Amino acid sequence: MDSPHGASVTAENLGLKGPRGWAFRGLGVDAGPGSLVAIEGPSGSGRTCLLLALTGRMRPTEGQAKVGGLRLPRKMAAVRRIAALGPVPGVSELDPAFTVAEHLRERALLQRRFDGSLRALLRPRAERIATARGRIDAALDAAGLDPATLPKGERTSVRDLERLEALRLSVALALIGGPRLLAVDDTDLKLSDAERAEAWELLRSVAAGGTTVLAVCSQAPEDAITLRTDTAAGSGPTGEDPTGEDPTEADTTGADTTEEGTADAFAETGRA
Repeated sequence: MDSPHGASVTAENLGLKGPRGWAFRGLGVDAGPGSLVAIEGPSGSGRTCLLLALTGRMRPTEGQAKVGGLRLPRKMAAVRRIAALGPVPGVSELDPAFTVAEHLRERALLQRRFDGSLRALLRPRAERIATARGRIDAALDAAGLDPATLPKGERTSVRDLERLEALRLSVALALIGGPRLLAVDDTDLKLSDAERAEAWELLRSVAAGGTTVLAVCSQAPEDAITLRTDTAAGSGPTGEDPTGEDPTEADTTGADTTEEGTADAFAETGRA
């Protein structure tokens, strides 16, 4: 896997309005490449909507934002190509019936199908397999997940993974494509204090490796650049998605409805 070059993330007066009002409003951030950015707030305060807006999957209603120099919402499809989703409920969830190996193999195939060059697709099968295995091994190493330590190795089903193991697997799957931006939802959900510390250490190491990280959480670490959705104008805990939209539908009905944009969306919002 090529060393990723992190994407800068800037926003000014960013807001997103849905059928039930503002999900968030008046938010700003200025984060350089390789930053760890925490999106902090209670559930229902627009955290996930902001995460999806900054990764080109939901269209902002007002304000300005750039990711890797690409302006949103004009360049939503281009932002999707450089931003990978870790775990996001309802968008990029792990399939509990799949094994670790099946998830890794599927993501490698999707990566080759949608992001590979024609020359890469025409390489000998043995060379393609070796390249895919190298990407997988590098991503697993970056995510700190050793399948050999799992109950049944790579044949372990997702339903048998601990919460932190599942988080590491989701991060590894996202990193297979060498993204410039990694987005993770519910980073600290259902984790003990020790596990929460491990999760943040994982994301710090990804950022230190050059990939910018956006992470939704209930409590941000002190060393992160923090965006607080609970203090944004018009936002507040509602216990549900404030936009009233399915994020995957918002993705495909935004600025880009071309075949290329649909392929990009499928590559990211398919299983894992």
